[in-house]
Amino acid sequence: MRALVTGGSKGIGFAIAEAMAAAGGKVTITGRDQMRVNAAVTALLKSAGPGADVRGAAADVRDRYGIESAIDAAAAAFGGLDVLINNAGVGVFRDVENMSDDEWRQVIDTNLTGAFFASRSAIPHLKRAGGGWIINIASLAGRNYFAEGAAYCASKAGLVAFSEALMLELRNDNIRVSCVMPGSVATEFSHPSGTTDDSWKLTGDDVAEVVMDLLRHPKRSLPSKVEIRPARTGRS
Repeated sequence: MRALVTGGSKGIGFAIAEAMAAAGGKVTITGRDQMRVNAAVTALLKSAGPGADVRGAAADVRDRYGIESAIDAAAAAFGGLDVLINNAGVGVFRDVENMSDDEWRQVIDTNLTGAFFASRSAIPHLKRAGGGWIINIASLAGRNYFAEGAAYCASKAGLVAFSEALMLELRNDNIRVSCVMPGSVATEFSHPSGTTDDSWKLTGDDVAEVVMDLLRHPKRSLPSKVEIRPARTGRS
């Protein structure tokens, strides 16, 4: 398994990269902060143990040339590419009246346009490999909307629609596209839940386990959309 995970230096992306590396995969992670990427690569190599092949690249998915370069470099280093995980994401939770143009663009361009740039770059590599996976990490916010979440909800709803259309485009090329939609996850930018106790929320490892299940799924069928929820809510 030769994979690239966007936004892989922390949170869900780090957990996915860790699970793939532990399974013997060759993994490149990307992130905007080079120092954080370097630290994550060191941690992943230590976690995966001897023989692990984990690399990092400082790349912002909003920059088409940066993410294209990272994907091309990963494919060159690994001799090809089998898996793209579009995980990079941000959340700005503010009412529309007070949201700035830059905040809106940051969310839409990272969560949606970034997945477009990365997918477009990865598809030729996946075709040359004879098939593979594109897994987009969306959110239940893509269909369960909430106040002060206009930008985030719109970006995730768009990512769900993008995933469905891309799946139809690529299924006959042996490239399977799936959209993973977690509910509340304990991350740096998760929407406030009204409680200081986050123990009920999903973790990055919960999402990573679902991604690994998808990668092991028999080729004759395709779980094109997977919803994940915490087993309980934060209400007492």
